[in-house]
Amino acid sequence: MRVFSSIEELRHTLDALKRQGRTVGLVPTMGYLHAGHMQLVARARAENDIVVVSIFVNPLQFGPAEDLSKYPRDLERDAAMLKQAGVNFLFSPGVEDMYPRPMQTVVDLPDLGRELEGAVRPGHFAGVATVVCKLFNIVQPQTAYFGEKDYQQVVIIRRMVEDLAVPVRVIAVPTVRDVDGLALSSRNVYLSKAERRAAVIIPQTLEEAERLVTGGLADPAELETKLMTFLGREPLVKPEVVAVRDAATLEPVTTITAPVVVALFVRVGSTRLLDNRVVGGNKLSGEQGLPGKGVSR
Repeated sequence: MRVFSSIEELRHTLDALKRQGRTVGLVPTMGYLHAGHMQLVARARAENDIVVVSIFVNPLQFGPAEDLSKYPRDLERDAAMLKQAGVNFLFSPGVEDMYPRPMQTVVDLPDLGRELEGAVRPGHFAGVATVVCKLFNIVQPQTAYFGEKDYQQVVIIRRMVEDLAVPVRVIAVPTVRDVDGLALSSRNVYLSKAERRAAVIIPQTLEEAERLVTGGLADPAELETKLMTFLGREPLVKPEVVAVRDAATLEPVTTITAPVVVALFVRVGSTRLLDNRVVGGNKLSGEQGLPGKGVSR
């Protein structure tokens, strides 16, 4: 596995391989890898000749009161995991490599990006879309892989790809969970033992949503209220977003018809965690690229 921090050196190397007809898959990450990331890598490895994994803790997507400075980092550990998994290239630029001068260009999806998680993290998804667009321009992969846990992020990236006619297929890979159902996340390391035990109420809430909808509950507002109450049983958990939305567009729904996504964004202690479940089918898993190709939003 070769490691790059220079955009130009990575581009030069990839250009030579692409001229040989080699296909390239990209897995964008912020590092501190876990089994969920490695599932993305495995999928990319199975579907491409060359796999590039990026590790970059992107300051554009962190607010002033968020955890940029303490976000977990261990590049040596991550590199060893990626090498073992058969990754060809690790792209680990510094901030000065990605943003040699302050960015004036922003990729923003104002409607999608200000909903749900974006409502409590202003500017977050503009930072996400901007860095992902830049990574797509640097690597120019045929395919890119993202986890379903970050459901809103995948919807936003797919819409960006469609709107800007970016020639990348976006693949959503199902969430990887711990034995008790909690979605794997780099931020889980922040949780104390008591908070980790409390966090299991998050997947339990999604199970409760499935049970209620299967039982005939069709009013999204009523479902949201019941789920807020369910989460309220755990004193260490503070819900910030509990929403039922159209699974493809994230638009509000007036009646629950399949498929809808139940989206949770909660604080466990001081740690923000997110999770989701699509009820009645799934329109996210799989791929999307240019209009007319792949799975529609």
